[in-house]
Amino acid sequence: MSEAGGRGCGSPVPQRAPWSLVAATAAICLVSATSVWTVGAEPMSREEKQKLGNQVLEMFDHAYGNYMEHAYPADELMPLTCRGRVRGQEPSRGDVDDALGKFSLTLIDSLDTLVVLNKTKEFEDAVRKVLRDVNLDNDVVVSVFETNIRVLGGLLGGHSLAIMLKEKGEHMQWYNDELLQMAKQLGYKLLPAFNTTSGLPYPRINLKFGIRKPEARTGTETDTCTACAGTLILEFAALSRFTGATIFEEYARKALDFLWEKRQRSSNLVGVTINIHTGDWVRKDSGVGAGIDSYYEYLLKAYVLLGDDSFLERFNTHYDAIMRYISQPPLLLDVHIHKPMLNARTWMDALLAFFPGLQVLKGDIRPAIETHEMLYQVIKKHNFLPEAFTTDFRVHWAQHPLRPEFAESTYFLYKATGDPYYLEVGKTLIENLNKYARVPCGFAAMKDVRTGSHEDRMDSFFLAEMFKYLYLLFADKEDIIFDIEDYIFTTEAHLLPLWLSTTNQSISKKNTTSEYTELDDSNFDWTCPNTQILFPNDPLYAQSIREPLKNVVDKSCPRGIIRVREESFRSGAKPPLRARDFMATNPEHLEILKKMGVSLIHLKDGRVQLVQHAIQAASSIDAEDGLRFMQEMIELSSQQQKEQQLPPRAVQIVSHPFFGRVVLTAGPAQFGLDLSKHKETRGFVASSKPYNGCSELTNPEAVMGKIALIQRGQCMFAEKARNIQNAGAIGGIVIDDNEGSSSDTAPLFQMAGDGKDTDDIKIPMLFLFSKEGSIILDAIREYEEVEVLLSDKAKDRDPEMENEEQPSSENDSQNQSAEQISSSSQEVDLVDQESSEENSLNSHPESLSPADMDNAASISPSEQTSNPTENHETTNLNGECTDLDNQLQEQSETEEDSNPNVSWGKKVQPIDSILADWNEDIEAFEMMEKDEL
Repeated sequence: MSEAGGRGCGSPVPQRAPWSLVAATAAICLVSATSVWTVGAEPMSREEKQKLGNQVLEMFDHAYGNYMEHAYPADELMPLTCRGRVRGQEPSRGDVDDALGKFSLTLIDSLDTLVVLNKTKEFEDAVRKVLRDVNLDNDVVVSVFETNIRVLGGLLGGHSLAIMLKEKGEHMQWYNDELLQMAKQLGYKLLPAFNTTSGLPYPRINLKFGIRKPEARTGTETDTCTACAGTLILEFAALSRFTGATIFEEYARKALDFLWEKRQRSSNLVGVTINIHTGDWVRKDSGVGAGIDSYYEYLLKAYVLLGDDSFLERFNTHYDAIMRYISQPPLLLDVHIHKPMLNARTWMDALLAFFPGLQVLKGDIRPAIETHEMLYQVIKKHNFLPEAFTTDFRVHWAQHPLRPEFAESTYFLYKATGDPYYLEVGKTLIENLNKYARVPCGFAAMKDVRTGSHEDRMDSFFLAEMFKYLYLLFADKEDIIFDIEDYIFTTEAHLLPLWLSTTNQSISKKNTTSEYTELDDSNFDWTCPNTQILFPNDPLYAQSIREPLKNVVDKSCPRGIIRVREESFRSGAKPPLRARDFMATNPEHLEILKKMGVSLIHLKDGRVQLVQHAIQAASSIDAEDGLRFMQEMIELSSQQQKEQQLPPRAVQIVSHPFFGRVVLTAGPAQFGLDLSKHKETRGFVASSKPYNGCSELTNPEAVMGKIALIQRGQCMFAEKARNIQNAGAIGGIVIDDNEGSSSDTAPLFQMAGDGKDTDDIKIPMLFLFSKEGSIILDAIREYEEVEVLLSDKAKDRDPEMENEEQPSSENDSQNQSAEQISSSSQEVDLVDQESSEENSLNSHPESLSPADMDNAASISPSEQTSNPTENHETTNLNGECTDLDNQLQEQSETEEDSNPNVSWGKKVQPIDSILADWNEDIEAFEMMEKDEL
């Protein structure tokens, strides 16, 4: 987001003030806020800021240089295997790949970052490469949303700074709007997506064949996310203003107008997914994260860039609803658009981290500080912000694809307050990236923030946004070769000049907002309030807001219901039904379930399915009880599978030149040394002979005191373990014999025993797929001696890693192993010897769209479970916080990360019915009426 665009500071700016006045007063507001803050805070020295800025430059060079060396002209770099990701040549990742269009995505996305980082020579070279090599006429289906914000926005941002440099007379003197012509070509290729009755665009389009043609392989979709349709106006309007072709801005405005008209009138909220033909809401949950986020952002920024008051009025109307229903400081929780007082889920996604920055642009600083601090506490606990985390700050989805939204908000909070605290936050982000994500060929996304394992991806937005915001955070005005205040940031952090507001204004500015709703005039006093309102004569204002949140993550209890329950217990009310006590044959229990909105469905196979709809509960408290009951049933499932489904383990290469940067997720074994209870095992690796390990080893001297590598197949895992243990090995790594297998496309599983007593196996055993195992084998061929660490999760890297720049070689790179998620339900047979365990997530580069699911659990009347321990529950009946057992907590999170239906073996258990099928996202209670039974 750009810091330009406030309404005024000392006094309100008139509602229809000329844009030049609005733009001028915005910068004053931020500077005034900064001056207030320097009174009470100890500033970071100029030398340290320069040092950190230079560190950001070196990090960008490492990422960008490796992309250009190992990946270009591919769309993205695969940093673990040191090669480019080309659509169709790698296993499909689903919707994530819709951002790839064989148009050198990372290079285009990085263009204006090069200028911000003062790399004008590299920028000029990059522009020449784009003009020479990039083809926009490929037969490939791409996301309209991603192509707009990354490619169209990247071309326009590059053009904006190219003409700026040309005007300065030092660089780009040869430039003649070539990037703009490419942008115009791409804009026309995207226009067919808007061929719907509503004006909302199709979510995907074929760059060569458009929509609906047989060759297009797209055009049959009916739904799109709100952000997908509502995040077009900046790029399309800029394209119209630059070229004079008004059609682009007209189409983008029509889509925004339709979304505004379809908002829920009583709550003024919008849903996540909408039908592009009928305008009906498909998903009626509403928040500020995935699926909606940049729709709100672009309403405010459209006002900033275009000067149209209707956009500001719409934003303020939505913002009032957000603060009324969704904001529960410091949390931002999704609600149902028709029942906004009822929370729609118990977790938050990482994309909402942009919202504090948007609140800064709005001028609402206090809640921005609160939410940002909460997010920072989560980061300090896990090193990165997980893709999703629960309201009691446990990991819900463990991935982290190096998202920049938190860095963005950190930058804007520092710009608004001048508080050096946010410089220290930025320093932490730099340290964590270098310590945990840096690999020899770039920076690798985190597959699991709990284990520290990597994923073979470095998304283009990492270079487009992360380094831009971090550099600007530590840069002084003289460090940047142009005035950043003259530009606004798009959602992809591309720079568009504010002078576009007065260029080619051919679009009518009919104020249609008042046709839809009565507006509260108090919302429109000004966007950026007087600093005396923001900081009431207290230089420690922000610190006073942050202080109560310092321990919010480590000392959190589930919210709200505890105090109410304590009062109801004192008044004689019965405590809520707990999952451990439930009896399906008890009529009283069934009546309690009905009161909590939980229904029983008898399935044809004899099982009974539990489904909760909170809107059917007798009261909001009963709905909370029902939600907790369903969650406890899931935790019971986790407890029962504790011995059979162990959390993933980590294989970390610690020798030169990796120094702990390479982390591979490994499957555990149901026998041998339990790495979660014992110290990790460290040693050099050696291949066993025979390689399958199915007979006595012929090279015991080679594996003595080392970690043996053995191939899967031809005998039981336990037999392999005994043979290498007898040869003196201190551990074993089994590598899959299915050539080309990878955790990117196959679920990770644990190795089962041989049906006999395996207590004699004392060494740790881990499993790697072929692709991950080949990384270790390649390292042995290259360096001969390779040392690894077997542990329950990755350990801190060696200090050498922080100070040495290692060579980037394909053999130095690595891949990681992790679990594939399926957004649809799957049956997992827990009594099978090689049961699969799935516990990763499905993420989208810029917009998460988890599948809508019922909050369902299936139980069989004939099955019973053993009595689980009670320490896995988050609260007791007295409302006190209880500590989770670490391993059980990880297992519970693992179960929530996957989305299986769970089938249980028959055992003697205290309840006559248990959980057999359940869905991951407890979302049924916020779904629309057609979801109700």
